[in-house]
Amino acid sequence: MILNALQRSLSYLLGAVILFSTSAGAADERPNILLILADDLGYADVGFNGSSDITTPSLDELANEGVTFSQAYVAHAFCGPSRAGLMTGRYPHKFGSQFNLPDIYMSGGVGVPESEVFVSDVLQDSNYFTGAIGKWHLGETDKYHPNNRGFDEFYGFLNGGHNYFPEDFNRRYDALRAAGRTDIPHYLLPLEHNGQRVRETEYITDALSREAVKFVTDGSKKEQPWFLYLAYNAPHTPLQAKPEDMAKFPHIKDKKRKTYAGMVYALDRGVKRVIDTLKETGQYDNTVVVFLSDNGGKLSQGANNDPLRAGKGSALEGGFRVPMFVHWPGKIKSNSHYKHPVNALDLFPTFASLAEAELPQGLELDGENLWPALQTGESARKGETFFAMRHRGDHSDTAAIRDQWKAVRVGKEPWALYDVAADPAESKDLSEEKPNLLHDLVTDANVWSWTHVQPRWFHIQKEGFLWREESMPRFHETFDLLEGKSY
Repeated sequence: MILNALQRSLSYLLGAVILFSTSAGAADERPNILLILADDLGYADVGFNGSSDITTPSLDELANEGVTFSQAYVAHAFCGPSRAGLMTGRYPHKFGSQFNLPDIYMSGGVGVPESEVFVSDVLQDSNYFTGAIGKWHLGETDKYHPNNRGFDEFYGFLNGGHNYFPEDFNRRYDALRAAGRTDIPHYLLPLEHNGQRVRETEYITDALSREAVKFVTDGSKKEQPWFLYLAYNAPHTPLQAKPEDMAKFPHIKDKKRKTYAGMVYALDRGVKRVIDTLKETGQYDNTVVVFLSDNGGKLSQGANNDPLRAGKGSALEGGFRVPMFVHWPGKIKSNSHYKHPVNALDLFPTFASLAEAELPQGLELDGENLWPALQTGESARKGETFFAMRHRGDHSDTAAIRDQWKAVRVGKEPWALYDVAADPAESKDLSEEKPNLLHDLVTDANVWSWTHVQPRWFHIQKEGFLWREESMPRFHETFDLLEGKSY
């Protein structure tokens, strides 16, 4: 097993020791935290967000018993940077992780900087039993491994995706190994448990649900609360669903959509297994459950983001506005709806607050603690602007959101302004009606861009590896409001 190698300031370590010593003698009543992340899930592909053809009964029940969000956003419209923001509570652009990791062996040896504090670090040092299950995508070498980033337990895969059927990926992996091949595709590699490869025998979504059940069961036997990051790779490609799951959707005729629906249904089945285990072990009432997607659905692979425009990778709403709910019996009123904007960056400070955890001195988070706002229904980010940026070759798609207002530029088109609360489809450009507001939001985006640093894996392109983006862009943008250009 890979050993933890966390480096903290002396005061932070002393704080953790004090917290542990004061709570060890009595029952720890702080809540368990279950964070469930779907991968490339469409905004309209769950029942609680209005899906008309895909049923998600388990997720819907939790959502209906908790609070749902109409304007929930993530920090980036692609998997890796979105997860980097989720784990650190900071924009990935600020520490050079604004791209997916290189799709080469061990991700080229790079990952989210060790200097970045993960929410798992803070919770682990606050005497939480911590686990990560599923997709990692934040670094593959030892120093970036989940067991060295605040997680006591890890089961899953380190790269950006995986095939789903073990009879297929085990066979192909064995054949490539027997042929002496070393360039084995990531999606065929064995899964691992705490650094040791394992030979999986179940459909991947079911396997991750199984391991989550095991973690929750083990957690019930400990005298400490737990944090579980359950990161399903469903419904990310490849599109591979079990026949019995696809059979739930005879009304869907399109092959991609039907397969995608089966993958979403398998995720929903898995969540039910985990929730049933919480009830069976007496942990249900004291567990906060948060569910969201890492970015928008990929339209070319069967997802539906209605009524939002575009999908994964875009600065339009369909790229980084996601389905989300929070559930905690007795603490969150059933059938609640939160209408104000929130961001996945808010989860770090929210979890730290719920865990009564001390933050490292000098740590600057980009999120807000949502918990007080969820009690009052007021905005946790009133008047604040937050951002999304996707770099392309010679420009960047950029969005700045403040309350219901959104300034966005896609491609080399001029900036546009939308009221995304009333017009989530971004159909009516209000820039001519409110030029001063547009100017303010673009100015905010310009100021924010000066906090960016050069991508950490820029050197990999220089060393001759093929980068999947069109080209490596400049990491700082300045904006010309009238011309819609970046320099």
